Amino acid sequence: MRLYSLSVLYKGDPKVHLLKAAYDVSTFNFFQRSSVQEFMTFTSQLIAERSALGSRASVKEQEYLCHVYVRNDGLAGVVIADNEYPQRVCFTLLDKVLDEFSRQVSKMDWPSGSPATISYSALDGYLSKYQVQTPET
Repeated sequence: MRLYSLSVLYKGDPKVHLLKAAYDVSTFNFFQRSSVQEFMTFTSQLIAERSALGSRASVKEQEYLCHVYVRNDGLAGVVIADNEYPQRVCFTLLDKVLDEFSRQVSKMDWPSGSPATISYSALDGYLSKYQVQTPET
């Protein structure tokens, strides 16, 4: 059971844009990592774009399960995990991250923000904290 990506996005008027993201692509071949990360960024934006305000959904994309939560204020979170990762845990994580993000980052920064301009550093910590450690066999 693995988490691969945790993203915070803003579902604005024209389109969705990424505010902050964390990735764990360490299980992929070194040469595949950047394209896997691009795929996850693109998929997160697409799923958030296609989800209605105030909705939660889980979408299967290739061998991944993408869990999306779009709040009524336009703030959205996406977790990309493998098929075995518990859905309930993903939505608990999204709730926690979006609540904390909205307290720490001014709502005025959301429409124009980008990963370079938004200062919110907790995503990497959450990604590793919620990673399920499986014993080596």
